[in-house]
Amino acid sequence: MPSALFSPIDLRGATARNRLWVSPLCQYSCEHQDGVPDDWHLVHLGSFARGGAGLVMSEATAVTADGRISPWDTGIWNDEQRDAWARIVAFIHGQGALAAIQLAHAGRKASTYREWSGTGSVPAAEGGWTTVAPSAIAFPGYEPPVALTDEQILEVVDAFGAAARRSLDAGFDVLEVHAAHGYLLHQFLSPLSNTRDDRWGGALVGRARLLLHVVRRVREVAGPSVPVLVRISATDWKEPEGWTLDDSVTVARWLREAGADLVDTSTGGLVPAEIPVGPGYQVPHAAAVRDRGGIAAAAVGLIVDARQADELVASGRADAVFAGREFMRDPHFPLRAAHELGETLDYWPPQYTRAGFRSRPEVTSAED
Repeated sequence: MPSALFSPIDLRGATARNRLWVSPLCQYSCEHQDGVPDDWHLVHLGSFARGGAGLVMSEATAVTADGRISPWDTGIWNDEQRDAWARIVAFIHGQGALAAIQLAHAGRKASTYREWSGTGSVPAAEGGWTTVAPSAIAFPGYEPPVALTDEQILEVVDAFGAAARRSLDAGFDVLEVHAAHGYLLHQFLSPLSNTRDDRWGGALVGRARLLLHVVRRVREVAGPSVPVLVRISATDWKEPEGWTLDDSVTVARWLREAGADLVDTSTGGLVPAEIPVGPGYQVPHAAAVRDRGGIAAAAVGLIVDARQADELVASGRADAVFAGREFMRDPHFPLRAAHELGETLDYWPPQYTRAGFRSRPEVTSAED
């Protein structure tokens, strides 16, 4: 019987050949600090498509220059970046995978050093900038942000729409809105970072307003045939005062109504917290969003084993599985997973046929 993990899935007519997908993996490798992806990004993302992934997601790609996590992030706010992405998308397509882009704005967690270049916020003298947020509340250890005005918030919506348009022009099949890990849209969602008393704050409906505006705009640009995903952090791990799983379930319903097709379900990142990290530790959140939110959901979080991933899909707890670190350790994770699950794939790269997995021979005694 075919495995659930290697069954195709259709999203608005875009068919992923399997349900083992590549998570957004920030590379901080635009050495010219211009947001233009280069050969590193081509080889990095292309290797996952060659390795059998069903969908390959870009790293968090900024919709504005000041929305980058670091000066070394990729962007999609101008045509030069669009054209550079098109080359990468074409290679991913040539290997049979769907190409997805994660559209992002880092908010108060922008303008930071990449981990091997320093810590904390990058000063203006080194290419940093003043960050923005729903409220002038700093992330611990970072410079304080400036609270966005009503007009500036609407400009953020426009920026996501323009980025979605460029992404489609570059050939991306799937668009994902990044509303997780403590970045701008998550900052609006959580009462820990959003203390506004206008239409963008207060009760849940106000705090979710920006995210829903962004998703509606991206859906408008995408039209009826392009899937729109949303990555959320299902909890701040600071219940009851922070963002909670119940909040996520409610917003998942609103996201479905706004035109989202799948919720990519992670957790945390808004504030330092005690997180019970372990294999599949975020899966219950994805299952709750799927079952109670009434929308397709993907699971993520230390999913490193083929049978573990297959069981998640087969049991109905997730519609797809995103993996990150395991893909970086082994870009051919899907080819290996298929072998471990007894699947025969028709998309093994012909150049690599002689490296195909084989059953291990039985060990016999010397007397035999």
